[in-house]
Amino acid sequence: MRKGILSLMALTTAAALSLTACGDDGNDSGGDAAKGKVGVILPDTASSPRWENFDRPYLEQAFKAAGIDSDIQNAEGSAQRFQTIADQMLTSGVTVMLITGLDSNSAAAVQRKAQAQGVKTIDYDRLTLGGVADYYVSFDNVKVGEEMGKGLQKCLGDKASNIVYLNGSPTDNNATLFAKGAHNILDKVTNYKKVAEQPVPDWEAEKAATLFEQMWTEQHGKIDGVVAANDNLGNAVVSILKKNKRAGDIPVTGQDATVQGLQNILDGNQCMTVYKPTKQEADAAAKLAISLIKGEKGETTATENDPVGKRDVPSVLLNPIGVFKDNVKQVVDDGSVKAADLCKGAYAAKCEAAGITVQ
Repeated sequence: MRKGILSLMALTTAAALSLTACGDDGNDSGGDAAKGKVGVILPDTASSPRWENFDRPYLEQAFKAAGIDSDIQNAEGSAQRFQTIADQMLTSGVTVMLITGLDSNSAAAVQRKAQAQGVKTIDYDRLTLGGVADYYVSFDNVKVGEEMGKGLQKCLGDKASNIVYLNGSPTDNNATLFAKGAHNILDKVTNYKKVAEQPVPDWEAEKAATLFEQMWTEQHGKIDGVVAANDNLGNAVVSILKKNKRAGDIPVTGQDATVQGLQNILDGNQCMTVYKPTKQEADAAAKLAISLIKGEKGETTATENDPVGKRDVPSVLLNPIGVFKDNVKQVVDDGSVKAADLCKGAYAAKCEAAGITVQ
């Protein structure tokens, strides 16, 4: 009798083990996918402080919360380093790559290599023209430019004005979209005249200062408004206006709602900036990457046309916010900028006037 019971127990145990093994096999794709790894390549530290100050920590936080391993690196403005990082990530076994390209050619090459290895790619913030990214996550960049145009118009009014444009890097598709959006608004104002327009190579502030100083000289100082494509470029413009004792007289736009940009707004030296809540963008990208790692289809809200690749890329596009002196507080309240950083020294009183309290 005991021998029979033992035999029955052995059979039951074997059956249970067999079922467990089958269960493991059935969950392998889900389990392995959930334990996948995401590689993130950010573009540089020069074009904007956002990449290291905001995008990196927000992405790290989102992946950590989901229990997903991540490898986040910065190409430091080098296409060669970008390629090297990508190769290392692919060798290490990443299952999804989230990239912000320096230029479309080098980014597209990375995406094709990833595709050949069965690795999904997401364009983060910048669309890779002619690339093969599975998805694109960004703000609506034409709307970003339109916010700049509306902002400059608000600060200038409808009086006859000479306007100059300092656009972003010619290798960055976003810069083209920002300029398009600004022109959508400003070209319709019959009293405005565009007297100069230049892209700023690599988004470098020093180059922007040189270009704007050349514009200033060529126009004999007869410039009434400046569309600067981000806060770094805007600050370069402000530096030249200070040199010519005209800071505060000439409205200047910006983008990214950086500490420097917001301080320039509080000073009255910058008209406005465009706030793109980076946490929203990072969370949307992380959510998409995590879905792909789990083998799920990502949820999108729109498509973005890639005219070079002749395709519409499934996208998540978020809405930007124009920021002026009266709503600088929103950026601080959202946690995108710390009051302690913004309100140092002489800015304490200006923050208080703007309703910002330093804890």
